[in-house]
Amino acid sequence: MGRGIGRLFYCFASERKHIARTNLRLCFPELSGEKREALLKQNMQDTGMGLMEQNIGWFMPERRYRKLMHVEGLAHIEALGEQAALIVVKHNNCISVCTIGLSMFMPIAGMYRRHKNAALEYLQTRGRVRLCPEGTVVERKETRTMMRLLRQGLSVMYAPDQDYGIKNGVWARYFDLPAATVAATTGFAKLGRAKVVVMNCYRLPNAEGYKIILSAPLDNVPSDDERQDAQCINDIFEAQIREYPEQYLWVHRRFKTRPAGEKRPY
Repeated sequence: MGRGIGRLFYCFASERKHIARTNLRLCFPELSGEKREALLKQNMQDTGMGLMEQNIGWFMPERRYRKLMHVEGLAHIEALGEQAALIVVKHNNCISVCTIGLSMFMPIAGMYRRHKNAALEYLQTRGRVRLCPEGTVVERKETRTMMRLLRQGLSVMYAPDQDYGIKNGVWARYFDLPAATVAATTGFAKLGRAKVVVMNCYRLPNAEGYKIILSAPLDNVPSDDERQDAQCINDIFEAQIREYPEQYLWVHRRFKTRPAGEKRPY
């Protein structure tokens, strides 16, 4: 069903398709136009699958759900003891099903964007914590709550890979392009007295489930240089994306903020 929805995206979602096509052109100039278009078609299908997977996170029984999740690196979190981890993750199109899936294995607080529709708001907040009573969700603007939870020892998942402008960010390279990058990772980790752990998640082939990999705590983040920290995270995300480029959320205007005098690509 998700693949079918994705095929419809490719045929009719012209604006989002244009954004994804532009991103792929900017990030993979070494590929031929034909190969990029094939990647775009696959990405549209994976995006459709991501929408359907939301239902797994919200409604699938835990016994079945747990069998789909293949998690590595939990020992890194356990080794922190009472200290929390700030788990940074990029927006793969399976991020929702993997975020909720990880909550079956460890208590976690997830950052999220409040939905204007009351019914969908209820479904997403309930769905994020239904398998983890010790966890919670934090609206993305409630940064004080996030830091309080970190200081109390509850690990928080945070996705700093989208373009929120340069006012509260820094310029860091992303696929060899200057990108407005969230710089808050440094402050959250320091003020929350947390270790920074990077999460990778991706969809396994042949409907075998999902893989989640948690890294060891980063030695060089946080530092005293926000831009250096942002560049480190961008470099890690880029390497992850290149492994499964079809699974990244290319429909986001990642490069909408440009340096002075540079035209917006979209």
